[in-house]
Amino acid sequence: MQVSIETTSGLERRLTVGVPAARVDSEVDSRLQKASKNVRLPGFRPGKVPMKVMRQRFGAGIRQEVLGEVMSRSFQEAVVQEKLRPAGQPSIEPRSLDAGRDLEYVATFEVFPDVEIATMSGFTVTKPVAEVTDADIDNIIDVFRKQQGSWEEVERAAETGDKVNIDYSGTRDGAEFEGGSAEGAELELGSGGMIPGFEEGIVGMQPGEEKTLELSFPEDYHNEELRGAAVSFAIKLNSIKALVPAALDEELFRQYGVEEGGEEQFRKEVAENMRRELNNAVVNKVKQQVMDAVVAAHTSLEVPKALVAQEVDALRQQMFQQFGGAAPQDLDLKSLLPDDMFRDNAERRVKLGLILSEMINRHELKADPAKVRTAIEELAATYQDSEEVINWYYGNPDQLATVESRVLEDAVVDKLLEDAEVREQPCSYQEAISQAQAAAEAE
Repeated sequence: MQVSIETTSGLERRLTVGVPAARVDSEVDSRLQKASKNVRLPGFRPGKVPMKVMRQRFGAGIRQEVLGEVMSRSFQEAVVQEKLRPAGQPSIEPRSLDAGRDLEYVATFEVFPDVEIATMSGFTVTKPVAEVTDADIDNIIDVFRKQQGSWEEVERAAETGDKVNIDYSGTRDGAEFEGGSAEGAELELGSGGMIPGFEEGIVGMQPGEEKTLELSFPEDYHNEELRGAAVSFAIKLNSIKALVPAALDEELFRQYGVEEGGEEQFRKEVAENMRRELNNAVVNKVKQQVMDAVVAAHTSLEVPKALVAQEVDALRQQMFQQFGGAAPQDLDLKSLLPDDMFRDNAERRVKLGLILSEMINRHELKADPAKVRTAIEELAATYQDSEEVINWYYGNPDQLATVESRVLEDAVVDKLLEDAEVREQPCSYQEAISQAQAAAEAE
């Protein structure tokens, strides 16, 4: 087998591969011989079809099949011979496929870059320092009570947070406009579901009261015809419902998985979950800063376009699944969610993956089984039957590998933090959680 290689640009390589005709022809003959034992053709006894007839009837099809397999195998042999690491599938361009002549083709592909680890010492990381207070626990329990609460009609002035039933009619220059009127519409005040000033204008109104609001549509409103338009809304408030939080009782406790121990046990479990969430928020905030520093230190690293394209597709599918589940086969996701939406994030992820992999190899880091167990136990702690969840992880190689990968990433972070300046930043529980959420959304 003859192989020549050239660098076309950056990470792209072009292999020209020549395979002796005898290798292809012998494989074709072998398959025809094997097939002839089972082929049934009129005028011939089973297993007695002459090779000449086999070649006439099946030779072309079998040759195409063999050519594909030979090109695939010889490509793998060629990259091993040339000590190359392809990133993604090659583009194959046949040059000679004729019978009796050597097979020749050109394979174009990208290779993984050689990752040179930059010096990372001296970068600064801010670490949130917070604790879960009784007031924080009370606030979360209030949220739970509201989630399980009920809406009850009240006779008083409307307040932010109330759910109101209204009739409204919108006019522009004295004429009604499309979509500007409704009867018996339900609206939660403070939800931001209407244009600025609409919900605020209802606050303070009494059931049965009527009122006209003079408002303007935002300049960035989705309907171009109404952008910045001055309008009037005649509103009648039909009824008001207020949210009555659920009682702090056994029924509420059961809703959140606490069957015994009453309020004391409920508060204890809420506190444990909050401390776990706080710890994860702090760890993720620190990790995010370390990852940012890693990317900033390796700006010159070129990443394979093929890997970026794969990551773009993965991010696109992930976003679609968050909103609508699996994509129908006839739906053009690329038009709905174009590549540009994900490319920067995809490039960052690919770059981080290459750098972290090199760091793991260089420092000979391993996923500590004890830390893997701890990570799985933390994941399982939020489920009622945590032991079943733990067993599920250990019985599912793919899921276990995901946890091990995360533990390895954490090991890299710990290694890098040895040379970093860590500054503690006192903050509240809610501030720590909000910072972590903002970092996750930006990722």
